[in-house]
Amino acid sequence: MSLADRAEATGAPGFVPDPRLTNEDLAPAAERKWKVFDLFAMWMSDVHNLGNYTFAAGLLVLGMNVWQIFTSLLVGFVLIYLGMNMMGRIGQRHGVPFPVVSRISFGVWGANIPALIRAVIAIMWYGIQTYLASVAVNVMLLAAWPGLKSWTHHAFLGLDALGWTSFVALWLIQALIISQGMESVRKFQDFCGPAIWLVMITLAVWILAKAHWTISLTSTPHPVSTGEQWRQWFGAIGLVLATYGTLMLNFCDFSRFAPGYRTVRRGNFWGLPINSTAFVIVSVIVTAGSIQVFGEAITDPALLVAKVGNTWVLVLAAFTFAVATMGVNIVANFVSPAYDLANVWPQKINFKVGGMISTVAALVVTPWNLFSNPTVVNYFLGGLGAFLGPLFGVIMLDYYWVKRGRIDTDQLFSAEPGSRYYYRKGVNPKALWAFLPSAAVAAVLALVKAFSAVAPYSWFIGTALAAALYAVLCRSERAAQPAPAAAVAEG
Repeated sequence: MSLADRAEATGAPGFVPDPRLTNEDLAPAAERKWKVFDLFAMWMSDVHNLGNYTFAAGLLVLGMNVWQIFTSLLVGFVLIYLGMNMMGRIGQRHGVPFPVVSRISFGVWGANIPALIRAVIAIMWYGIQTYLASVAVNVMLLAAWPGLKSWTHHAFLGLDALGWTSFVALWLIQALIISQGMESVRKFQDFCGPAIWLVMITLAVWILAKAHWTISLTSTPHPVSTGEQWRQWFGAIGLVLATYGTLMLNFCDFSRFAPGYRTVRRGNFWGLPINSTAFVIVSVIVTAGSIQVFGEAITDPALLVAKVGNTWVLVLAAFTFAVATMGVNIVANFVSPAYDLANVWPQKINFKVGGMISTVAALVVTPWNLFSNPTVVNYFLGGLGAFLGPLFGVIMLDYYWVKRGRIDTDQLFSAEPGSRYYYRKGVNPKALWAFLPSAAVAAVLALVKAFSAVAPYSWFIGTALAAALYAVLCRSERAAQPAPAAAVAEG
């Protein structure tokens, strides 16, 4: 369906979207095929990965016990669930992706600021996650076939032959999947989301059997004081919020394809507080079992699987971990930049072209060198990551408090001076005045060692500060907005 036909079908005949702001991928979704299971599987794809396993296992090593980790992460995932529902409602109601949603608060041209920040972070992590998946595959390949050790003796651009082989293979598979568009992404994550559960459950049963089914849930390998446990408990909540703040910002990229808001809430419920908490608890139990069986906390599941000693188990585990990491990579680090880059030049870049640009950029930056450089990871990516909270704060407050959900979707595709989201030369200065100082504060808290005690809460602090500043700046604008009728508020 053409954009003109779609406009007429949706009750806006005569409106012609500005071609500088529109293409088929940025326009309101014409098909709504994502059901509860698709969103549930999307969350499985996002959560079931080596990074989350290691994060949960690391909390046990730091001094928290299984029950403390369970309660802290459950609270964190409930908060994430609420935030995802807020962004999910916007996407489902208006059917548009994140860069178009950003036009509501930042302006039709100003929306490129949050879109490009999100895109740069996603492209960098897309490459890094692909590299980390290839490392896990290499560990298990070497354990299964020691003769491959000869492939690691010579390096090119910082990566040996085995590393290049694994990385390029995973890179090509992901590129093939995403070149088919969002429907291909939906079908792939429906498969890879549940796949890792098979390995995790098998690994848990194996380690529990070797531990004679007597793993303690209240002990920790490094006991700390009660005060330190509470600090770590709240810190875990802050860190999990910061981790998922990236996807919380652009969850509308997925919810736009849901047929109703109830579908979004149900998919999020089963995928976040239920499934996500269960996954990290299984991860911690497996790690606790490794302490009892091997005398040390093995926080890398690839190393733990290597101890099984069976070649076919190693091959299957390598395949499953690779699939799981590709799942989270596509969900968290591909979809967003594909839309974000399309928003920069809609006439030339669509979703598939934006995705290909992202994948090529993720290879060109040689992510293994980025990951081995603490300055890049901690200061560049960490600093940009601190900006995501303030962006979320501005967008949420603007939609729900300032504009009270009364949005003219057609006007999001109009660059006429005086149009509703044109603001001042296409940019909303109030959004920038709220975002910039809040982002600076969040970045300082996240990166400066003197503030390490509050660093885990930088996302939350940045979000709250940006929302507060924006509320002050927009008091008169909100007062002028009529209160929406109940039916309109419910969408």
